[in-house]
Amino acid sequence: MTSISIIGSGNMARAIGTLALKGGNTVEITSRDPNKAGALVRALGDGATAGTWGVAPSGDIVILAVLFAGAVPVVKQYGEALAGKIVVDITNPFNADATGLAIAHDTSVAQMVAEATPASTHVVKAFNTLFSHVIAAGHPVDVFMAGDDAQAKASVSAFITSLGLRPRDAGDLNMAHWLESAGLLEMGLARAGLGFDISLAVNLGRAE
Repeated sequence: MTSISIIGSGNMARAIGTLALKGGNTVEITSRDPNKAGALVRALGDGATAGTWGVAPSGDIVILAVLFAGAVPVVKQYGEALAGKIVVDITNPFNADATGLAIAHDTSVAQMVAEATPASTHVVKAFNTLFSHVIAAGHPVDVFMAGDDAQAKASVSAFITSLGLRPRDAGDLNMAHWLESAGLLEMGLARAGLGFDISLAVNLGRAE
């Protein structure tokens, strides 16, 4: 069992929180709007609690489920409250019409988050190549992740496995740029005719 804190109360928070509880984890939900956090906690049921915005999260793994423009400001606001935590950035830095990335070509939101957190915080990029309803369906889809700390990635990998999903290690945190680009690719594929009930995956050519 892993203790999870989710900063955010939207569709991704609901989807990940639901599977997390089914996987035997505890889930803390924190939102700027305590009413939204409370509503999601009630919807999730037993094992879910509400946290206080800006206060140190109770979970060992903190999932940053906010809009990408708010990711860095949020972690800066939390500051030392994130020391020693694993922060999972799930955001995608799409421009207004989701036809390109809204950040520089040589970085990623995850790297920017890492720069804004305490030195003892380990940032992992994950979940950004999945639509919330695909996660909610509970099928064993691939979750690509990137991070610099092997132990942090092992913890996130174990958490992903507890959700019934497949962790796929893409390498160091500098690979987060390419995961965010992959999210943009997925959006293009969906719009071009495949629809939004899709996810990117690795075919190993053998049964798992």
